[in-house]
Amino acid sequence: MGALRALVGPGRLRRWLLPWALGLGALLNLAYPMYVHYDFSHSLDTRSYLRLAAGRADSVSITRRYRVLVPAAAGALARPVAAIYGKIWPQRPAGEWPRRFAFFLVNCALLSAAGATWWRAARLAGASAGAAGVALLAVLNSRWAEYAAGLPLTDSLYLLVFGLGYYAGRRGPGAGWAVAAALLLGPLAKESFVFLLPWLMWFGRRALGWRGQAAALAGGLLALGAVHYYVDKAAGAPPTESVSNALAHVENLTYSLRRAASPKGLGYLLSIFGLFTLPVLAALARPGGRRALAPVLSWAEGTLLAVVVVHMLLSGDLGRMGYLAVPAFTAALALSFGWVWKLVAPAGAPSRER
Repeated sequence: MGALRALVGPGRLRRWLLPWALGLGALLNLAYPMYVHYDFSHSLDTRSYLRLAAGRADSVSITRRYRVLVPAAAGALARPVAAIYGKIWPQRPAGEWPRRFAFFLVNCALLSAAGATWWRAARLAGASAGAAGVALLAVLNSRWAEYAAGLPLTDSLYLLVFGLGYYAGRRGPGAGWAVAAALLLGPLAKESFVFLLPWLMWFGRRALGWRGQAAALAGGLLALGAVHYYVDKAAGAPPTESVSNALAHVENLTYSLRRAASPKGLGYLLSIFGLFTLPVLAALARPGGRRALAPVLSWAEGTLLAVVVVHMLLSGDLGRMGYLAVPAFTAALALSFGWVWKLVAPAGAPSRER
């Protein structure tokens, strides 16, 4: 606890614990049915990460085999969980159930930490605490948050990296730790971190100077190199296989563009945040709303959206990758709520905005 206080600074711990606890409470409820009832037979991703958690990298696709941090944490947690799991849920056979439950706990904790960065960034953008809290619950209500928290996936860590970067860009001086953490975790969170890296280093430069960024990135790349070496050795895979796999993702561009341009694809994109997209669109359509959203209509948000679009096009999974825009969207939604409240509040009603 003392180390955590030193990390975020005196008097600031409660500001992080409250949104983290709020997000954790919501996710434990929302994602539990996904963890229990999901049909793993048609999901290669989840089966791959379960194998990684069991220490079996040789049978895992190269696209996923180096994302070891979340599976390693789940695998470590699954061992003590297995000792009591059968006593609590005797109807579920031993084996993968404790690992699934460990992924559920790890991902809920990580995604809640990401949510805390979104909440803090929304507050720094000018949203009230209440509006930021409602916006946080709204974006965690997305089906993609439910997937990320309830299933054996690693999206939660990558969402945390995006959240740390956006928070640091908003906070500036005093958020160097967030930039350093993003640079250390990013290379191991997802290979496409390379597309976020220029944005992170440029907009995070006020929080952490170039030398500090270089040192943190060097640590992340060294860790990535070590993971590649040991995983390739265990899997018996040649190092050049990673390059071939990265180039193969370029083939997704045409498919993604066709899908996004179709009416069904447009509806799919709007469903990322569901009906909570409407307050933001309504604010953008009105001069007063655009003034309210001005803090999040900057080059930082525009270029971050471009980074997300690159992820979407290369992945082919438009909705899942589109959810990476959630740090900026949370701030925009919170500011939209504040604008809507001013429209509907009775004349003379006391405002709680600060």
